[in-house]
Amino acid sequence: MTFSGEFIAFMALAIVAVMGGVLLLNLSNVVHMVVALVFTFISIAGIFVLLSAEFLAAAQILLYSGAITIIMLFGIMLTRHNDVSEPKTGIVRRVLLFLGVLGFAFTVYIGIYGLDFGDLPNTLHENNTEQIGVALYSKYIIPFELTSVLLLAALIGAIVLARKDDEKGAEKE
Repeated sequence: MTFSGEFIAFMALAIVAVMGGVLLLNLSNVVHMVVALVFTFISIAGIFVLLSAEFLAAAQILLYSGAITIIMLFGIMLTRHNDVSEPKTGIVRRVLLFLGVLGFAFTVYIGIYGLDFGDLPNTLHENNTEQIGVALYSKYIIPFELTSVLLLAALIGAIVLARKDDEKGAEKE
């Protein structure tokens, strides 16, 4: 069996993405969790590049690795936390969790290798950015605009909640 450079790059990016997700779940410092999440986002952008979806890779880096991560860090800094450590889980629970993850991974593996898409036309390198733009602004314009309204409502809600916390802090002083 020979390994191509594309296969090796995919495996490296996939391992970094999975490791970032596992670290995100297991780290205790919130800032370290966000850094692990950034590694996952960048690895997924690399996988998009391997799939010839350069526009999605650029959007992944700009939106998720940049903007969403900064918003998460601002959210962490603006909120007050009471550091309540959870009790450590027992070995039985960890073993059962590991077996569940292995079972899920095996099921996904069987599902992926059991798929047969047949012969589909391959148009990966033909104006993928233009195809996304045409689809987004013609077929999916209503969900696109509703998403922007939802994000605006979330932003206004965050400002209102932050302002209430400031008013409560001022009353205590």
